[in-house]
Amino acid sequence: MDTKQTENGQVIMAYPDLRFRVLLDSGREVTAYTCGRMRLHKIRVVIGDRVTVELDPYKGTASNRVTKRL
Repeated sequence: MDTKQTENGQVIMAYPDLRFRVLLDSGREVTAYTCGRMRLHKIRVVIGDRVTVELDPYKGTASNRVTKRL
């Protein structure tokens, strides 16, 4: 059973270790890292990009993944 939820948001800050601060459409701010497929294909995410974030309900704002750049 997959318990992860996805939400769209906008990147507002980029950290040097491929993590990002994302402002979700619901108004929450979360920290997210890029998923492996995005790293493999060298898809760049910059400040201002719209992204899809996969949220983990058990770890709160600590373990979220950017899965797609819109």
